[in-house]
Amino acid sequence: MNIYQAKIIAYSGLFLGGGSLFLFMIFLYVGSFSILGLGLKNTRLLLVDAGLCIIFFIQHSIMLRQWFRKHVLKFIPTPYYGAVYAIASGVALLVMLLFWQKSPFMVISASGVFWWLFRLLFLSAIVGFFWATRSLGAFDPFGVKNIFYHINNRQPKTLPLTIRGPYKLVRHPFYFFSLLMIWSCPSLSADRLMFNLLWTGWIIIGTLLEERDLVREFGEEYRIYQKTTPMLIPLKIFNKHT
Repeated sequence: MNIYQAKIIAYSGLFLGGGSLFLFMIFLYVGSFSILGLGLKNTRLLLVDAGLCIIFFIQHSIMLRQWFRKHVLKFIPTPYYGAVYAIASGVALLVMLLFWQKSPFMVISASGVFWWLFRLLFLSAIVGFFWATRSLGAFDPFGVKNIFYHINNRQPKTLPLTIRGPYKLVRHPFYFFSLLMIWSCPSLSADRLMFNLLWTGWIIIGTLLEERDLVREFGEEYRIYQKTTPMLIPLKIFNKHT
C-alpha cells in the first residue's frame, strides 16, 4: 500500500468516524432528522428503528473483539485497523441516522426549568467527553495517528492504563457520559424511548465485555483498579455528599 492510499484510508476514517459522531451528537440533542420517511406506523416503525440499532451494535461490538481483529489482520496491516474500524462504524451509524423513523407518539415531555436542566446535563456530558479524551493523551479514536506513524517509519505510542481525570471517578467515563447524553433529552417520543433503552442495554453489555479484555491486557493492575473505582456510575461523588 503506497502513501497516497494510506492517506486516503486515514482521512476516510477521520471524515466518516468523526463526521458520523458529530451528527450522532446532534441526533441525541434534537432527535430524529426525519430524512427518509418510510410511511410506517406504530409497531413496524419501532421494529425498523430497533433493527437499525442492532445493525450498529453488531458491527461495533464484533469489530472490537480480539478474535475478529486477529482474523482481519491477516488481510490488512495492523496500523490500518483503527481507521478501517472507524470507517465501518461511521457507515453503520450514518445508515441508522439516515433511515431512523420518528414516532408521532410522545411518551413524556419536560418544560420550563426542567427543560433547561436536561439541556445543561447534555452540555455537561459533552464537556466530560472532551475531559476524558484529554486525559488519555495519545488516544487515537479514528486510527489516523497509527497510519501516519507507520508511513513515517515511527513506532506508535502505546496507551497505558489511565487513572487520571474522570478515570479517577469511573472506569469507563466515555460510556458514562454517553448515557448522560442519551437520557438528557427533554422529550421522549416512543422511538426515542426505545432508542434510549436499547442503547443503555448495549452500553452495559459492551462495558462488561470490555472489562474482560482490559483484565486480559493489564492483568493484576486492572483488577486493583476494579476494586477501587466504580465501573459506570461515579459513586465516589455521591459518597462524598452522604
